[in-house]
Amino acid sequence: MFGIGMPELLLILAIALIVIGPNKLPDIARALGRGFAEFRKATDDLKRSFSEEVNTAEARDRLLQEGKIRSPGHAPEDAVVIDDSAGASEPAATAPAAESASDAPADQKASLSETKTEASQSHPKDPVHD
Repeated sequence: MFGIGMPELLLILAIALIVIGPNKLPDIARALGRGFAEFRKATDDLKRSFSEEVNTAEARDRLLQEGKIRSPGHAPEDAVVIDDSAGASEPAATAPAAESASDAPADQKASLSETKTEASQSHPKDPVHD
């Protein structure tokens, strides 16, 4: 505790009693106790937040390595690349095949719909595959 032993602590308390007085000393001690308790609570919350963030990062890295999730900038294998070769200044955009179903012919729309239905039935509670 900051290198303060029992004799030093008693000396500090005796000086505080003389300077502050016996009437105000309990109020000041309560206020200091509350302040230390709030400080301890804030540091515990901060430690818990750091711990949760580290655990989340480790889980995300593990899932990336196992291939269960993809990084945000990574396009899926079944993505359709829309290339505007008319000289537009915008870069080529990527869109997943399920979202581009409205632009597809009727027979492709049916197969995309069936594929999406099969995928949702095989992984009903897995948000990665929805």
